[in-house]
Amino acid sequence: RLHMTSQTTTAGGKMAASKATKSRSAANAERGAESVSERVLRECHALYGDPGTGLIDVASKLDIHLLQPRKKINVMLMGNHSAGKSSFINWYVEEHIQRTGVAIETQGFAFVTSGRKRESLTGNATMHLYPHFKPLQEIQGVSDYLTTEISTSKQKKFSLVTFIDTPGLVDGDMKYPFDVDQAILWLGELCELVFVFFDPMGQALCKRTLNIVEKLNETEGEKIRFYLSKADEAGSECDRQRVMMQIVQELCKRPGLNKCGFDMPTIYIPNPNKPSRCVNQIEEVCRTIEKTISQTVQNTLNQLERDCELIATTVDSRLREDSLVAVRNRKAQSKGCILGFVGLLVPAFLLVSLVLGNLSREVISSVLGDNGTEMLQVYTGPVATFWSLVPIDLTCYVFITLAILSVLLITVARLSFRTTATLTRKQKRQLLERQEFVREVVKERKRQLYTEYLRQSVGEHDMV
Repeated sequence: RLHMTSQTTTAGGKMAASKATKSRSAANAERGAESVSERVLRECHALYGDPGTGLIDVASKLDIHLLQPRKKINVMLMGNHSAGKSSFINWYVEEHIQRTGVAIETQGFAFVTSGRKRESLTGNATMHLYPHFKPLQEIQGVSDYLTTEISTSKQKKFSLVTFIDTPGLVDGDMKYPFDVDQAILWLGELCELVFVFFDPMGQALCKRTLNIVEKLNETEGEKIRFYLSKADEAGSECDRQRVMMQIVQELCKRPGLNKCGFDMPTIYIPNPNKPSRCVNQIEEVCRTIEKTISQTVQNTLNQLERDCELIATTVDSRLREDSLVAVRNRKAQSKGCILGFVGLLVPAFLLVSLVLGNLSREVISSVLGDNGTEMLQVYTGPVATFWSLVPIDLTCYVFITLAILSVLLITVARLSFRTTATLTRKQKRQLLERQEFVREVVKERKRQLYTEYLRQSVGEHDMV
């Protein structure tokens, strides 16, 4: 009978686990349809990254560096050890992904994201998945303590979120295999949200945590949110109030964290088998994530429009600059032609002078005839007049001076013909095609995405 009871209990446990798995799978299937925000971020990411026609490739040909928007927001969780960071991730995902416990379970950085199949990645694979985090490898020792947990969960807004679980922070002689302070500060700059969890079990005033938060607050203060985690374990309401006052007093001692409008909601993982009278504001955390996702979608669409305008105006600027260069080239060529013509006249002048000076009238008449000789005298009269005004003892010097002047004029003319390169017709056509693509295709797609996004919130009659 005992054996049968044991089998029945085991079978009942398996059935319960199976039901839980099926219910989660069913929930994932219901949420499997791509949300509007997810589609907008994905398409914006594609508009930037498509080979050949993506904005990044188009901009690079104009010497413009653009950043490709991410398809998910990054949320970093930090705090002392056993503050409930990993437990919160498991609750949000509705799947046991991160190990939890009183001991320091998370010793490195764990990226928790949504994907097609359950998978665990190590440091090198993590860097391939998140290339924008590659500079993190420059911090010695971090690479060996990077992991990625991929879950198939679609609960809440998890498909649009990447959680970054950080090592539990402790004071004293605890040594980390890498510079944990520097790593957290660097990651905080790339994240859209930074959740700081304070637990009421005596570790809330961890100086290492407060030091990092104070430094991070100097540049990324608008991203930081404070929460009193495990609030149901703080005892009575008076005990919770006392803990919160201690935390606030410690924060107020630090000028960078002593700011107006400070808020620290109380949260804990709901447990139906362990009811609590403590107010649980954990849904406020979800709303904060949703609000940040919405803001990120809007910022991405706005940045897309600004980048399109930047590319279009750069093309106009390039074409306008090319036109100015072409005008300067024509002026330089005209100047070179005039100087070259004058420079060639001088040798001609000297040649005529030489001919007239060395040949007698009879020789010229025998070659050109009387009419030709008279016509030559008419045209070369100014040359004869010029030399008649020059003293005989200075004739050689004048001849040399004119020869040098001719060389100088021809040299300056050659230098004037050195023009700046301009765009070819093919290059101009390509620039105009890129500009037309950005204005007619990309901006139009951005307008459609914005309209689709706004339709979630406003009625059809409110759309213009």
